[in-house]
Amino acid sequence: MSNENGLETILDYLTSVPAWYLATVDGEGQPHVRPFSFAEIQDGRLWFCTSTEKDVYHELQRNPRFEATAWKTGYGWVILRGRADLEDRASESMRRNGFDHMVALGESWESADDARLTFFSVADPQAWICDIDGSWNPVAL
Repeated sequence: MSNENGLETILDYLTSVPAWYLATVDGEGQPHVRPFSFAEIQDGRLWFCTSTEKDVYHELQRNPRFEATAWKTGYGWVILRGRADLEDRASESMRRNGFDHMVALGESWESADDARLTFFSVADPQAWICDIDGSWNPVAL
């Protein structure tokens, strides 16, 4: 499976469910899991969005390693591990899509250019498609 096909597979898992879950670790080593729901591919990388005012963003600043998972009914679940690259290089189109998505969730933003709205990409990704039989099938990223 090519890099592009692998990214599309992961994107399909993440966007086919209402929410998927991203785990970070705070400074004390306590894991935190929270729902995310926006994902997009740009420049050969997966991108997510959040707010610079949220705990998840501050946790990723201190420790960029995270893990995400989503269950796709009838297909098993995906596990995605990586490191958050917090340099926001979102295209105008992705910024608009993320803004529209977050507003639809009920979040309040001034515009797609709101300085609090930030996008981060997944560096050093590793992914597996897992099944209830215990199998972990690697996805080439």
